[in-house]
Amino acid sequence: MAVSALGEKYRCEICGNEVTVTKVGGGTLVCCGEDMILFEES
Repeated sequence: MAVSALGEKYRCEICGNEVTVTKVGGGTLVCCGEDMILFEES
């Protein structure tokens, strides 16, 4: 899933790492070799 807005929160389903978007660059977030999932929109 591509990052699309400031403040979105993503989680790794494998290890549980969480990321909050502070700058939108248009890419995707990857952790443990898998795409991270969006769990909270801004």
